[in-house]
Parts: sequence; C-alpha cells; structure tokens
Amino acid sequence: MKITRGTLAEAGIRQRGGSPEELADALGRIDPGWGRRFRSGGLDDTGTAEACGRDPLERFAWIADSWRDQTPYTTLAFYRAAPGRTVHAEQLALLYGAEPAQVAAGARLKDLRAVDNGRAHWDRQWESCCYGEAGGWTFLLHHDTPPGAFADKEAYEALGIKEIVRLEATSAKSIYTFDYVRDGHRVDDDRGMLELLWYERGQAPYLRGGELDFLNRAVRRAELDHPELTSSFELYFHALEESLGLRLPRRDFEEGTVRAAYWAEK
Repeated sequence: MKITRGTLAEAGIRQRGGSPEELADALGRIDPGWGRRFRSGGLDDTGTAEACGRDPLERFAWIADSWRDQTPYTTLAFYRAAPGRTVHAEQLALLYGAEPAQVAAGARLKDLRAVDNGRAHWDRQWESCCYGEAGGWTFLLHHDTPPGAFADKEAYEALGIKEIVRLEATSAKSIYTFDYVRDGHRVDDDRGMLELLWYERGQAPYLRGGELDFLNRAVRRAELDHPELTSSFELYFHALEESLGLRLPRRDFEEGTVRAAYWAEK
C-alpha cells in the first residue's frame, strides 16, 4: 500500500483509540479528503455509499454467529451465473449428490426433521443439505462433501457458473474461511484462501487497492452504519451481503420450509 500523509495521519490517530466514526471525524477536521478516504475504507477518497437504514441481521448476517458453531451447516456455498441466467438449485443439488427422489418430491427441512420425531435427522444431519435461490444467487449448505460430487463435469459446466462464494467453519479449530472465485480466478490478492479473523475496527482487513478492496469498503460501511454489532463475523457477513448480494431466507430456515435432502446412498 502506498504510504501517504493521510495514511500516516490515520495510523497516528488510530493509536489514540476511538470508534470508526470518531476516527473519521478527527481525520476530516485535519483534511476533509482524509476523512472521506477513511470513511470509504478504500485507497482513495471517493466517498461512501448511502447509509444502510435497516436491520443488519435481516438478510444474511443473521446466520453468522450460529455458523461459527457449524449450525446449521459447516459450508455455506453460493453460485451465480452470468447476468440473465440462473444456476438452478435443484440441478446443483443433484450434481452435488442429493437424493433424487427427495429433490423431485420437493422435500423440506421440516420433512427431514419429522421422521421419528427428529431423532433420525439428528443422526443423519451430517449427510444432508439445504438449497435454494435468493438475491440472484443459488445457495447450497452442507457439511461433508459426498464422494463423487460433481462427477458429471459436462452437466456442471452447463450450469453456467461464473461466481462462487464459499464460507467454511471448523469450530473445533476456530478456523473460518472465505473463498471467492470469479470467472475461474480466485479473488484473493495472491494470498490463497482467506481466513475470517477478528480484526480491529477502523482497519482495512484486506489489501487497500487490491482485488478485495470492495470488501474493505463494505466492512467500513457496516462499522459506521451499525456500531451496535459487536461480532466481527456479523460485520463481515453484512459486508458480504451489501457488496456481493448474498442472501439466505431467514424465515424459511426458522420455519423449516427451505428445500432439503439427504445425500444419495452409493
């Protein structure tokens, strides 16, 4: 990152402590451009997006804390095709290894839980998945990947997937990863798969001016809009929601109406 007078001023003021809003105000009093740059979370002073103005846990970040304990699933995977196309959720689930009869019947999570008063699902939940479409993305949530998943390479390529976002939680080891692939290229500033780690508010978690600078901006916006969020993971997830449009239908999960299936037995 290029070292500028604004960068040095930001580092010096941060040492004095304070919230991101207080840091932004202090930098703005010295130089309005520095204040705008800090608020943007990026490398320049292009300004900020409009304030969120809604519940930050409404669309995607609601799942952040339970996901850290691998609930409801270890892996949250999202797939998006080119504009004008849709990655069909049923086809994706089948290619991944979902039971065809349950997919065809439109089985829901509450249907799996209803068998034997839920005891059967408790024993088999690690062999299940949930899937659907929201916010222009197709989501597939699961634990372990079944053997032979995506064995039909031609069918997978026919889905027309252009972007993949994968979040994985290993709570026993406190490892939480974020992986973003676009047009076959991992967006990571050559750092490989990225861990979602605790970070100090007011700092940019990723390289300024890099491929993930859009996420720096979204994280800063989340910090400024929602100082009530105390979880770094909720801030990250809200930033992913705002920058990439990730969604998960909260009511469908709470009421058990999200589509679900077990992996097909081999």
